[in-house]
Amino acid sequence: MKNWTLNTLLTTHIAYYKITQETMFNWKKMGRVFIPQEVKDRVWLKDFAQAPSVLIFDEFVRVYFACRPAPDDNGQYVSYSAYVDLNRKNLFEVKNIAKEPILALGNRGTFDEFGTYPTSVIRVKDEVWGFYAGWTRCESVPFNVAIGLAISKNNGESFQKIGEGPILSYSVNEPFILSGPKIRKFNDTFYLFYIAGSVWIENNGKPEPVYKIRLATSSDGLNWTKLDKNLIEDKIDITEAQASPDVIYKNGKYHMFFCYRHGLDFRGREKGYRIGYATSIDLINWIREDDKVGIDVSDEGWDSEMISYPHVFELDGKINMFYLGNQVGKYGFGMAELSGDLI
Repeated sequence: MKNWTLNTLLTTHIAYYKITQETMFNWKKMGRVFIPQEVKDRVWLKDFAQAPSVLIFDEFVRVYFACRPAPDDNGQYVSYSAYVDLNRKNLFEVKNIAKEPILALGNRGTFDEFGTYPTSVIRVKDEVWGFYAGWTRCESVPFNVAIGLAISKNNGESFQKIGEGPILSYSVNEPFILSGPKIRKFNDTFYLFYIAGSVWIENNGKPEPVYKIRLATSSDGLNWTKLDKNLIEDKIDITEAQASPDVIYKNGKYHMFFCYRHGLDFRGREKGYRIGYATSIDLINWIREDDKVGIDVSDEGWDSEMISYPHVFELDGKINMFYLGNQVGKYGFGMAELSGDLI
């Protein structure tokens, strides 16, 4: 057996640390971009700016997000989708805010009767297609979710649903909660990354869902084939919940930034959401490398308990990340800028 001396162990540790430091991404937090509580003239936009997703224009960047009005007399919430336009040359300058929700809630009994959250958009010819999660209330558990499609013919200012039902819903191996859609198109194929529920577990007397990252593909954006397997391995344990699978192609491979949390007692700093990272060369098989992600909670402030729902995009030669902070975006979303490149 090899005789590991103290010097050998130290040399090995230093080499490993150096390799880790050299390969770790370096995200510089730039601050909070949008704070919903500062918007005073839209009663439907009181709190939350969740799951940011961008659509880039010549002069501005439109950021879609989900928000909520105050709860009703029974303490029940609904959620809406909206957008904020940011100056392309200064993403901390707000140019415009949606005057009304971009999408109406569903009719009685439909899958999106009580909320739309989140929305991911893509340009298709001269239209903007928005893939969104619609949710409805339930009896034994708080909610259920499926994925719908709405189309905009006015540059993403408002959207009309293609129908009253979802385009991606529950199935034999995905029995509930299809949510968190992220639409991408690579090599003439549409890829819809999303999450699917696997089990409800009891968390201090309250049912909480466990969900994993999944994938469906389509040639037309309307008819979808599910891959029917989890893409990302668990890091914590089998009750780990994963969300917001955001994929970007750079330097010969696909990079996925997502978020994950503990299944129990996750509403706090110790077990709350963190951002994870994985890579793939074929979009099907992924290697999880959270040690490279290079961004974590702050010591204090609006993102000191959790960071989640990353959205990574390239703009004018820079790679940026919008992300949520404490209470999953109740107090808005912030931005980090990558030093270097995705390799």
